[in-house]
Amino acid sequence: MMEAFQEELDLYENNADLLKVLAHPVRLCLVKGLIEKGSCNVSTMYTGLNMPQSTVSQHLAKLKSAKIVASERKGLEIYYKVENEKVIQIMKDLFL
Repeated sequence: MMEAFQEELDLYENNADLLKVLAHPVRLCLVKGLIEKGSCNVSTMYTGLNMPQSTVSQHLAKLKSAKIVASERKGLEIYYKVENEKVIQIMKDLFL
């Protein structure tokens, strides 16, 4: 009984942590854009958002550490994409 309660509590904590990372307007915008456009590099993102590259990179680092986005190097560029299915569903529920 206690083990089942702990598993449920862990699920709530994991979901709360995921929502905390998403709970920023810039990160929501980045995730929504990546879902709509597929993979994208930082240069394209910061130009489109009219923000400093360092700001966009910091937000992407938080999204990556939370396993919301994944990155892939192509030559000198790093491309990001959303691979977390739970996040994709959350974004569809929020914005469609």
